[in-house]
Amino acid sequence: MSESSYTSIHLAQRPKTDIVPGETFETKTNDIPNASDLNHGQVLFKTLYLGLDPAMRGWLKDSRSYIPPVKIGEVMRGGTIGIITESKSSEYPVGTYVTANAGWSEYAILQEKDLQRVEIPENGRVTDMLGLLAPNPGITGLTAYFGLLDVGKVKAGDFVVVSGAAGATGSVVGQIAKLKGARVLGIAGSDDKVKWLKEELGFDDALNYKAPDFSKSFKEATKVCG
Repeated sequence: MSESSYTSIHLAQRPKTDIVPGETFETKTNDIPNASDLNHGQVLFKTLYLGLDPAMRGWLKDSRSYIPPVKIGEVMRGGTIGIITESKSSEYPVGTYVTANAGWSEYAILQEKDLQRVEIPENGRVTDMLGLLAPNPGITGLTAYFGLLDVGKVKAGDFVVVSGAAGATGSVVGQIAKLKGARVLGIAGSDDKVKWLKEELGFDDALNYKAPDFSKSFKEATKVCG
């Protein structure tokens, strides 16, 4: 990228199956805005880190979901961490680190209401905000944390079954449950994932739901619930 331009990635076609390089997305080169392009309450945001999540594939489908699909021609949606380079906001002066849904773009003009300040502790780094429980892009970690502790109220001695256990949310759910003293059974889609859950993450047991004897194995593993 030169000093005067930046790159953004836009949805060009909705994929029917796999993402097609050169067809699904379109790369555009744009002029970098300056302070005179901003309205009151707006900032120029420079992306430093972009989260890439499995959920993004679902956002490309033109179907009803928990969030509207990305429109054709729009910048591809994505959570980001970045820095303010120009500002007409009293809340977010130049040099402020923030999180935002700026999408797949090196720069973006954003409204101050759509930003969340990143507080970097003394001797900390902006990359510390990339952790599992960071506000963005750590949504999956926060979902696991509050879902299990505030809603599920897991406690020592509980038996926790985690579907999608090798995924971004499920893998964190299982680890938190173990820390709370629960017994954890993970469900995943391959033998390699099952092995990872047990040997790397410390799940008490894990099952491959694609295995021919899954139903029998699941009933055996969950006898403690009956």
